[in-house]
Amino acid sequence: MELAFDPAPIPVVEHPPEIQPDLSSYDAIVVAASGGKDSVSCLLACIENGAPLERIELWHHDVDGREGSALFDWPVTRSYVSALAKAFDLPLYFSWKQGGLEREMLRENARTAPISFQTPEGEIRSVGGVSGKLGTRLQFPQVSADLTTRFCSAYAKIDVSSAAICNQDRFLGKKTLFVTGERAQESSARARYKTFEPHRTDRRDGTRRNRHVDHWRPIHGWDERQVWEIIERHRVAPHPAYDAGFGRVSCMNCIFASPAQLSTILKFAPHKFMPIANYEKQFGKTIHRTLTVLERAAKGTPYEAANEYTMGRCLSEHFDEPIILEPGQWRLPAGAFGENAGPT
Repeated sequence: MELAFDPAPIPVVEHPPEIQPDLSSYDAIVVAASGGKDSVSCLLACIENGAPLERIELWHHDVDGREGSALFDWPVTRSYVSALAKAFDLPLYFSWKQGGLEREMLRENARTAPISFQTPEGEIRSVGGVSGKLGTRLQFPQVSADLTTRFCSAYAKIDVSSAAICNQDRFLGKKTLFVTGERAQESSARARYKTFEPHRTDRRDGTRRNRHVDHWRPIHGWDERQVWEIIERHRVAPHPAYDAGFGRVSCMNCIFASPAQLSTILKFAPHKFMPIANYEKQFGKTIHRTLTVLERAAKGTPYEAANEYTMGRCLSEHFDEPIILEPGQWRLPAGAFGENAGPT
């Protein structure tokens, strides 16, 4: 399929051979849905590979939690992911670290917060946060491939999903596939990930709480062209941040943000940017090794595609647009093939 663009050459990345699991053999297929292009592609890859739609469910990990923090994430992301689930008639369950990354970042001689998650019965269950060691952070997650220091991924996503699986009996005695969108092209560390392996919550040999959970990265070997191809093929409207020029959609205030991204956020959303700058002053530690976020923003230029309209869509808490576009309406967003500014 030919696309109406001519991207820059894509470097070849060595990666393990792709593995195609038998999707019909799973009782549940859980797709981690961040709202970014890779997570959308994972869902579409499952569909194209014949996954039974009635067994697919989307999970979105709220990095800001549900207790009032709005420090890190794009305001529109929750609504965008909800629209995606509705368009494909799929259940969507939210999960989060109570207080979000902000509370974890501000932890001082305290235990890590509980994890909350939604269930198919409409409950919100909470686990953890009542035992374990007291600890102090008072710093941002570090720009590192080590998830013990880049704790945003571990505490806001990986641990949250694991807790949701381990604390729901509906996964016991069943076969579950957990699907995520890491790609080898993103970083040397991610290039070493396995395409298919037992999930960290797998207990298929357990005698008391038997739980078979596999972890599949269906687009691990894909390049970015393939990601945009499948999104165009299904005419899915990308997350609004791509239209504003962002090449990668994770958190709005991502620790990996480039000078151009920081400059764009400072210009159009200073109310989102300045709390980060103020925390750097409070901690006496910067996110970047040597420069403050204000200094890094000063070195960048806002994206050409960023304006009051495109950034206004990102800053809205409501995504009220069609998620599946009419034939001929889909356009490659301005941020496609742009800065990666992502994990090392």
